[in-house]
Amino acid sequence: MIIKNLEVLNSKKTKEVTKLLAEQWGYTERLECGILQRENDIFLATRAIDRVDLRSLNVNSLGLYFGELRANQLRLSIEGSQIIGQKAKKNVIELNEVQITKWLRGEDIELENNTTAENYALVSSGKDFYGCGRIKDGKLLNFVPKARRVKT
Repeated sequence: MIIKNLEVLNSKKTKEVTKLLAEQWGYTERLECGILQRENDIFLATRAIDRVDLRSLNVNSLGLYFGELRANQLRLSIEGSQIIGQKAKKNVIELNEVQITKWLRGEDIELENNTTAENYALVSSGKDFYGCGRIKDGKLLNFVPKARRVKT
């Protein structure tokens, strides 16, 4: 079903998204929700969404913004990182108190171990997850939206 460029993904396309979660973060749990896509944006909604006829409604968005597909990789939103973070088995970067404060201000973080692999990583501090960053040239690039940054 397609609603104003918002497509409820069938099981084949849903498996492609869950495959990316497994490849990128070792997350193998089943998402107990429906997955929707508009262009490159991924949203989560109740599984019953495919039984609702939304064609007659003026719907611009639906569900929780989960992340974005970019070059065959998934960049998770803050909420997306919080949904899968506790069960992610790889590509999770733990930041200390000083680093997480900088991250929440929108700053990139210098990585101490000079990681050269370019990939997306979940950002955590303690038991909390703060989104997703891209590792590039020994830095963790920040994707916290300006509207959600902490001002100090």
